[in-house]
Amino acid sequence: MGTLFYVVGASGVGKDTLLNFVKNKIIAGEKVLFAHRYITRDAFSGGENHIELSKTDFKIRKETGLFALDWESHGNFYGIGIEVINWLNAGFNVVINGSREYIPMAKSKIPLLIDILIDADPSIIKSRLSNRNRETQDEIGKRILRNLEIQKFDHKYVILNNGNIEEAGQELLKIICLNH
Repeated sequence: MGTLFYVVGASGVGKDTLLNFVKNKIIAGEKVLFAHRYITRDAFSGGENHIELSKTDFKIRKETGLFALDWESHGNFYGIGIEVINWLNAGFNVVINGSREYIPMAKSKIPLLIDILIDADPSIIKSRLSNRNRETQDEIGKRILRNLEIQKFDHKYVILNNGNIEEAGQELLKIICLNH
């Protein structure tokens, strides 16, 4: 049985950048797979490689059991396909971009789960969110406040991504490679 690496953090902390860094550093032959997400958001809205679904398509997939994990955040629905269960059962370790608020439910569904929080200073998050041009400055301010207010879980690992992508990326790579 493989382990699920459940990477979480607020928008703008650099999760997608770090996940892409690690994906490109994984050595051939490592039994590590990176799952994409199904999201009810435009596929070209920035940063993340995901599969866009309409809310109707998402609902159909959810109702027919095609998601191993799913949640709602900021008016969008997110799902992780049931195929990750097959990958875990085949002995692969799986890395996903998850939701902080969904950690307890995810752990109840997939016991071999290691959660990893990616965080950054609020000023850096604000700059990153502004640069991606997906939200207004008011929405960015609300996201930063929400990040400061949201319940912090006792995470297995915390990576501070304030500087060089290489530093935080190597830290994430080390966690994934040492835990399988």
